[in-house]
Amino acid sequence: MLRDRYDNALTTGSAAARDAYAEGMDLFLAADAGAETAFTRAAGEDPDFALAHLALARDRQARGAPGPAREALAAARAAAGARPVTPREAGQLHALGLLIEGRGAEAMAAIRAQAAAHPRDAMTVQTCTGVFGLIGFSGQPGREAEQLAFTAALAPHYGDDWWFLAQHAFSQMESGATGPAEATITRSLEGNPRNANGAHIRSHLHYENGETEAGYAYLDAWRKDYARGGILHCHVNWHIALWALERGDEATMWAVVDADIAPETGAGPALNVLTDMAAILYRAELAGVRVDPARWRAISAYASERFPKPGIAFADVHAALAHAMAGEGEALARILRDARGPAGDLVRLLAEAFGALAEGRWADALDPLAKAMTDHARIGGSRAQRDLIEFAMAGALLKLGRGEEAKRLLAIRRPLAPAGSVKGLV
Repeated sequence: MLRDRYDNALTTGSAAARDAYAEGMDLFLAADAGAETAFTRAAGEDPDFALAHLALARDRQARGAPGPAREALAAARAAAGARPVTPREAGQLHALGLLIEGRGAEAMAAIRAQAAAHPRDAMTVQTCTGVFGLIGFSGQPGREAEQLAFTAALAPHYGDDWWFLAQHAFSQMESGATGPAEATITRSLEGNPRNANGAHIRSHLHYENGETEAGYAYLDAWRKDYARGGILHCHVNWHIALWALERGDEATMWAVVDADIAPETGAGPALNVLTDMAAILYRAELAGVRVDPARWRAISAYASERFPKPGIAFADVHAALAHAMAGEGEALARILRDARGPAGDLVRLLAEAFGALAEGRWADALDPLAKAMTDHARIGGSRAQRDLIEFAMAGALLKLGRGEEAKRLLAIRRPLAPAGSVKGLV
């Protein structure tokens, strides 16, 4: 029986199908372009190869195409009915099927069971890694520690695998272990320097260490060969725009925003376009850069179109910011009224705070911001992305003439931030 590069048996007798599947798997795990094409080719080489159809479904779901993802899932189930699959493949089909159908809680339980039984089933394990994974978006207290525990338990099974090392490095870094993360991400990039997940996580390490110049130089060189079809294309360029802002290079910041992040041009999932655009606009405002109100109206409209119903906390928080800054009171009120899920309480607090900030009611924003900061990791996203909350509060304190308090807040919450992350704010 043919096997993938993690030594998992595959129910296909076609070497061409197996090779195309392995290629697609590497591209998917590297967040590179071309995975969909490779998985489609694998399914074409062997139409009854269930995991090829399933991988295609997962790739489409990750890119924000639920309809096509469900079509591929149906093909995977049909293929599994036509040709018996291994217990591991059946477990993957069950777990990822639940995920693609939007049954998150059931999917989480099934994925954990699959990881315990088949720890090297990387396509299944992947769903619980990273800050946008099922653990990252669980909305539960202590999710950063849980993320690290998850990857640490799997580490003995993966050795020097470049994909896993990148994910483990991110877990270490988000838990504050930047020293171990440095060693882990270095090993990952030695195994695959063109791994977009690895380059992205290396950039987060530079950010956490306050290394603006080193981070900008590294990522600006790396991104030149990164295809627009890569799932992290928008977000990698957000890091470049953010560092350009910190360096006082407004021209480069706006050029990157307009070419690679804005709703009209951003290449990436809608979640990244919304959150990255709203974040860079607000951080620019905090740094004293004039932002054309039309930009806020555009990202507010995009949020209403792509995320019309609250339910994903990280999206809802940034949508609330966009609506507040655009003066779209009805859209903001909808989030305040309908926010739901485990982190719905934080969404409401931050929506209230952003509404106050947009109207210049600085004092009214302080209490909800302070309450949200007790455990804002629950909304999802990285520490670098959630710095927006700390910076919003510092900005409000400055508006109230409480500069020393703003500096003290940042010194306590993000001690390296004043050196490189909030240039011009305090």
